[in-house]
Amino acid sequence: MKAFRIHGYGADPVVENVDALRPGSGEVRVRVVAAGLNPLDVKLRRGDMDAFFPLTFPYTLGTDVSGVIDAMGSEVAGWRIGDRIVARTGPTNGGAVAEYALVSADQLVRVPDAITFEQAAGIPTAAGTAWQALFEVAQLREGQSALVHAGAGGVGSFAIQFARQAGVRVIATASGSSVAIAGRLGADVVIDYRNEDFAERVSDVDVVLDTIGGDTLARSYAVIRAGGFLASTVTPPDETRAKAHNVDASFVFHSSDAHRLATVVERVAAGIEVLTDRVVPLQEAARALEYQASGRARGKIILAL
Repeated sequence: MKAFRIHGYGADPVVENVDALRPGSGEVRVRVVAAGLNPLDVKLRRGDMDAFFPLTFPYTLGTDVSGVIDAMGSEVAGWRIGDRIVARTGPTNGGAVAEYALVSADQLVRVPDAITFEQAAGIPTAAGTAWQALFEVAQLREGQSALVHAGAGGVGSFAIQFARQAGVRVIATASGSSVAIAGRLGADVVIDYRNEDFAERVSDVDVVLDTIGGDTLARSYAVIRAGGFLASTVTPPDETRAKAHNVDASFVFHSSDAHRLATVVERVAAGIEVLTDRVVPLQEAARALEYQASGRARGKIILAL
């Protein structure tokens, strides 16, 4: 089988032939139809996440996978050969960008007929992170307001839609053609950060979701109401600065959760859009990963197997 692998931190990724996989106890083997790339894949390759997710090489990239079960190990119940599934593997396991992948059965979620495999592969990490940050960590609720940074990104595009569906007033930041995308996804106000300073236009929001970090994160505290919440998916917030502005702040460290994944899959089946920048074949995986690293993708980059 073919797999997209690296042989060390910072090494050039290559598509190469590897031995066939055999599912162990509690695992299924998935014939991969599509896999989604994430900023996490870029960080894992560089070694930025070694303290949290030390990799064993050679390492097959990718955590977001959709496809069809084609073999099962022992102690697997409730699933059958041929079932359409989507899942997120653990970052240290990876394995999504390959013709076949091993997935723990307790992480499997069924793919409804209304969703394509390409759409499904774009859901796990981005949609799961948005849902976890907004509703599990920040406790966002109907009638509140939220500022979503990078509204046309993978996480941001889902966050806008989830928040609007929950009855929240959404302000988003974006630039260029992404401004129109964020508006189409449902943002009430979109600020072009290249021409406007969000800190001068926004005040007293209940929740800020930051996926950018740096100066954007630093200037976000001041636009939150007293008692509001800042959720960052990039770097841990500054506790001293948060206390000075009388806001709560938390770093959202996304964790795989089949129940959460099932929830967001249901939302997609009901009409939430999986914003997709491009779908490319496995042979172009290296170029796709380079594009992911550029930060220019609008939504998800999907690899079609």
